[in-house]
Amino acid sequence: MAAEASGTEAGEFAAGLRSLLDWLHVPTEGARNEVVALVQEALGSAGREQSVVARELPPLEHVNLQTALDAWAAADGRRVEVRGVVLPPHFVGIDLQQLMTGEALPPVRLSAPSVVDLPNGPGSTLACLRLALLLVTDDAGSYVLLVQGASEHRPTLSVEVAGLPVQQAQGVLAELDRLRRELNVYRGRLVEVALTPLGQVELVFLDPPDLGRDDVVLPAAVLDRIERHALGVAEHRAGLRAAGQHLKRGLLLYGPPGTGKTHTTRYLLGRMGEYTRLLITGRSLGAVGSVTELARDLQPAVVVLEDVDLVAMDRSFGPGGSPVLFDLLDAMDGAAPDADLLFVLTTNRADLLEPALADRPGRIDVAVDVALPDAAARRELLELYGRDVPLRLSEDDVTAAVDRTEGVTASFLKELLRRAVLEALHEQDPVGAVTAEHLTRALDDLLDSTQQVTRALLGVGGDAGPDDVGARPGLAPADLPTASFHPRHPRRH
Repeated sequence: MAAEASGTEAGEFAAGLRSLLDWLHVPTEGARNEVVALVQEALGSAGREQSVVARELPPLEHVNLQTALDAWAAADGRRVEVRGVVLPPHFVGIDLQQLMTGEALPPVRLSAPSVVDLPNGPGSTLACLRLALLLVTDDAGSYVLLVQGASEHRPTLSVEVAGLPVQQAQGVLAELDRLRRELNVYRGRLVEVALTPLGQVELVFLDPPDLGRDDVVLPAAVLDRIERHALGVAEHRAGLRAAGQHLKRGLLLYGPPGTGKTHTTRYLLGRMGEYTRLLITGRSLGAVGSVTELARDLQPAVVVLEDVDLVAMDRSFGPGGSPVLFDLLDAMDGAAPDADLLFVLTTNRADLLEPALADRPGRIDVAVDVALPDAAARRELLELYGRDVPLRLSEDDVTAAVDRTEGVTASFLKELLRRAVLEALHEQDPVGAVTAEHLTRALDDLLDSTQQVTRALLGVGGDAGPDDVGARPGLAPADLPTASFHPRHPRRH
């Protein structure tokens, strides 16, 4: 009886084990894994004797790799069959060598290809393979590619080639590299650099700013200087190269918060439509090295670093300096002189910047003080920000507002009009007209002593105004490659 019970238990155990192996897709003795069988059959005995050649790529190249694969697969005389591969949960990944031999193989099976939808332009996306086999037949013979996207446990994107002699496999990868560069979806686009939670670089497409010259309220000399350095070099790059002159250049916009540095930068980015434009802010400043390498590949290119004092502080303020500062200096030096690269840096504190930023041509060649607006500029800003506001103001009303806003920033004036509209909405919604009374109440509120923090956030009352630049160690005006400009200069019309 006991022997019968033991036999029954053994049978139940064996059946349970087989069910578990089936659930895990682990082949029992004598069976072949379907993925291994597919790969071995596609390669044949001769192909299985060849080395696997692999290429690792940064995750941001995933959409470019897929773009290249789509173009490559469509070539005349090439047939490509795509098969998806599924790994069980918690498995990090596989490689093509494992699929060729079946050794040390996690439980895998075939499926429909899994894709991730990635942006390939403003408002458009492309389905990109996450883990898939490409069974290829062309003039080179029959061979296999394995494409594997980055994941939480696998920081890089990879593409592997099996079934070809090493040189031919390298040729396939080189052709994909060429197509990635040629068809790069970021070329000529405006993108913002961001960091994933894992610290990897990703690029976010932005719509180009639609700003005209009349939307930038700066003294004529200031705007002319900025345009000449950024747009003028772009316009005459062929002539400069022919004359043996360098194209790589740097532009620094400095001044108190809220005076229009970012707005001016956006104007330039909108005008430079032929350029790849890379915007780096905040945490992403740490990625300046890899971003500049990308800019060199996609030139002509503009690299914008906002609030650069966060990473480029004068080394005399502490031992060693920021590692990002050295990355920035290396990035600005790394490209060839004839590389058409423009670095645009903005800062509220030029006095804190590392002087080495201006030591060599191609770093900072021109520095411009974007200072507090004078009376004429404030009047023009009120007109600019009031274009879409139903203003009912007399010339005396505008003059009074301009007189009361001495020492404020462009951001302050923009907020002033927003609050004036809000005051009008308290009386009538939708708003009928914004009058001098509404503007006065809004200005009274902003200038109230209890609103000191608000004014500081809008760039009013800070301790780093234009007259303070150079009062501390660092990149003082005397160190900068050009004189600073103030709104007292004649204005454009």
